[in-house]
Amino acid sequence: MQERIFGFTRSSANRKLGGIPVTTTGRSTCPDNCKLKKNGCYADQFPLVLHWNKLSEGNGISFTELLYHISQLPKYALWRWAQAGDLPGDGVNISHNHLEMLIEANKGRMGFGYTHYDPTLPRNNEAIKRANECGFTLNMSAETLEEADLYFNLGIGPVVVILPHDQTENMQTPDGNLVVVCPASKDEAMTCSHCAICAHSDRKAIVGFPGHGSQKRKVSEVFYGKAE
Repeated sequence: MQERIFGFTRSSANRKLGGIPVTTTGRSTCPDNCKLKKNGCYADQFPLVLHWNKLSEGNGISFTELLYHISQLPKYALWRWAQAGDLPGDGVNISHNHLEMLIEANKGRMGFGYTHYDPTLPRNNEAIKRANECGFTLNMSAETLEEADLYFNLGIGPVVVILPHDQTENMQTPDGNLVVVCPASKDEAMTCSHCAICAHSDRKAIVGFPGHGSQKRKVSEVFYGKAE
């Protein structure tokens, strides 16, 4: 995948990220099963959408160049994969070759990201498990509490879930798993650089992200299964 649909920012201006390095990937990397596509995805909101559109049109850097930037980060550096977009793949399955190169570039560093690729599919299950075993924390993104339980029970990595925009308190899933509301969504002073809960692949808590911005009600509809 040498399309120039990738971006690398050495110090993010996103308030919630707290200045850590962040990558961005074009829209073509988003898997087909994600119900937030053009339906509440936070990356479709201003100002991130401007950067995302530019990369999606091929005005970014190549995957090889992106790997170089990641490999040059200081040891133990905390960085975020794909503030918009997902992993290279074919829309159904994650590309194992690209993931292996990403794992290699991240060695000695604390890279973390999220994926909407379906982890119940064998190839994705294998890829997500390997990433987490090799130090690249890959959170499985669920759209309902029931789905969060399903992913959690796979035992291959950490789980996150979208929440209604007005959910501010921690809660439990139907199976009794703890859902911790993202600290940065409740406290303006908290950032990923200080929290880093999503960078821990061995955590037991599911992290919940309330919908926010102009698309927050669409996120709530996806959560409640009302999205078309």
